[in-house]
Amino acid sequence: MPVYNEAQVVGEVLENLRKTFPHVVCVDDGSRDDSAQICRDAGAVVVQHPINLGQGAALQTGFEYALQDPEMDCVVTFDSDGQHRVIDAYDMVQRIRSGEAEVVLGSRFLDDRTQVSSLKRLVLRTAAFVSKFTSGMDLSDAHNGLRAINRDTLGKLHLKQNRMAHASEIVNRFAEIQPNWVEHPVEIIYTDYSRGKGQSLLNGVNILAELFVK
Repeated sequence: MPVYNEAQVVGEVLENLRKTFPHVVCVDDGSRDDSAQICRDAGAVVVQHPINLGQGAALQTGFEYALQDPEMDCVVTFDSDGQHRVIDAYDMVQRIRSGEAEVVLGSRFLDDRTQVSSLKRLVLRTAAFVSKFTSGMDLSDAHNGLRAINRDTLGKLHLKQNRMAHASEIVNRFAEIQPNWVEHPVEIIYTDYSRGKGQSLLNGVNILAELFVK
């Protein structure tokens, strides 16, 4: 779980998450508030970046930490702002542990639970189209932060995009690694808080721009 200045909500997110997933690693990405201590108090392992490096860097740090545990068989990437549902993450892990897939990618467009404006839907669909063009992976939702990844695939990721373009980089890396993957319907819970933390339409445009600039 990447964490950056989430003191307002991360304690509650972890309280709910740890009822199902007792082993949670929070990567505090240079927060200026009490996020790291709140995560520790909630029972999570906290790895800290001394400065803010970006969500991609935080994920890579978390992956490297998780891979040190020989009993780890898969990881879930879970946002710290409360927009993901624990039951969706649990069901995704079960699809990996059943042997159905090596990677399970969340999609808010496989059912009608997530309320998305027409304009935001257009931006996200455009991102998925661009991702299909660059990676060959036909995803309905290429920029969803809820993912379950098995150990073997995780060890091959090696993210280099530190900031938001890491989402597209992950898809491109999956295309190269070629794990057995499926999409899974998930609900994204948009709140005033999560929108304020970067769930805007402009953010989707910035993801595309950052990829093409690099």
